[in-house]
Amino acid sequence: MGLDDLNSGLGLWTRRRLLQMGAAGAVTLSAVDLAKAAEATAHHSMMEVPFAKREPRVALIGTGGRGTSLLGLLLAADAQMVALCDIVKEKAGHAAGMVEAAGQKKPELYTDGPHHYQALCQRKDIDLVIVATPWSWHYEMAIAAMKNGKDVAIEVPGVTTMEECWSIVRTSEETRKHCMMLENCCYGYNETLILRMVHGGEFGDLLYGEGAYIHDLRDELFSTKGEGLWRRTEHTRHDGNLYPSHGLGPVANYMGIQRGDKFGHIVSMSSPQRGLDKWRKDHLQPGDPRWAEKYICGDMNTSLIKTAKGLTITVKHAVSSPHPYDRINLIAGTKGIFEDYPPRIYIEGVNKEDTFGSLDEWKKYDHPLWSRQGEIAKKVGGHGGMDFIMLYRLLECVRNGIAPDMDVYDCAAWSAIAPLSYTSVARGSAPVEFPDFTGGKWEKRAVSAIATQA
Repeated sequence: MGLDDLNSGLGLWTRRRLLQMGAAGAVTLSAVDLAKAAEATAHHSMMEVPFAKREPRVALIGTGGRGTSLLGLLLAADAQMVALCDIVKEKAGHAAGMVEAAGQKKPELYTDGPHHYQALCQRKDIDLVIVATPWSWHYEMAIAAMKNGKDVAIEVPGVTTMEECWSIVRTSEETRKHCMMLENCCYGYNETLILRMVHGGEFGDLLYGEGAYIHDLRDELFSTKGEGLWRRTEHTRHDGNLYPSHGLGPVANYMGIQRGDKFGHIVSMSSPQRGLDKWRKDHLQPGDPRWAEKYICGDMNTSLIKTAKGLTITVKHAVSSPHPYDRINLIAGTKGIFEDYPPRIYIEGVNKEDTFGSLDEWKKYDHPLWSRQGEIAKKVGGHGGMDFIMLYRLLECVRNGIAPDMDVYDCAAWSAIAPLSYTSVARGSAPVEFPDFTGGKWEKRAVSAIATQA
């Protein structure tokens, strides 16, 4: 049994529970396995640990399309950029020009091969590293940053295997450096407003939520540049929910996951794979090397999560078939329901005749971040402004010496959806337990400041 299989169902269970499962044939654990489980949760927690208060000196690894988008927003938020890294010198040079155009000194460039980021991480004049590279590089870059004394923020998905989930948690705890995922959807206008409504009691006791990443990416996946150079490969490796956190993150925040509740287990199922085969047939010429690829990821993956307190979450992933963009973004409780795309809300006793109403009626719950920075966010852009709000808030947390809104435990738990879904699909949609990355501390943890900020 591999470490991924162990971690997919391990959590912080007792030795008796683990041995009972082994006796039942569900999983077989060695003394080494048990030692790894104990070691993985033996360190001091990074929950509610504040950033060292300072004006952060920032480095960016990855200056492609997403990286330069983030860079423009960082500069708009007055971030001090010290260094840039990319394997394509021209891209790094273009990004350096953006920094100089913003009135800053030309940043140091690291462009000598795929591992030159290690030299960047060893610098003494960097406080925060932003990682905007292909998924498979996130983990080792985050580890290098933390082990060299830097806080790190990783683009989504944070990491890609259960072993990596555990490793970033252990490394963060050992180094006392933060590792967080840049989940921009948690900072959207609707998402932050609904989060405040949830904590204002408007939905009553929560019952269920839904999130999704439904985005027709066929053209981009087969592109000969940008994400087309690597992202399509993931569809040849795994069958499950490849990209869960855009839909999951806001719902997890609504429900206070790892802040009074936690993910319990997941059941995942995939439809047949048809979309990428059809697109290839319709668009590629005979002899194209991409005809040799075998796509195994179902066009629609539906994953169902049950939390420790009994709430349910549906998370969908579909990028290979025609469909308007949709993250669903639904939360429901004993007093009402909100569903996005388009946004509509129903609160019992407020909306009349069983009809949905508009969010405009609830503007008193506008999040302070959007009240203060919303106009700037809309002007500089980034998915409607949410990207700017996310980066502004990250810098605000460092500048004021407060804990991040989402931390390494959220990064690990949200990233874990993907590998756990692969396991469940492979086992005929069998339930797979979530590990507890918090060491049992989720039960008494305070709600994130992003939810209650005045």
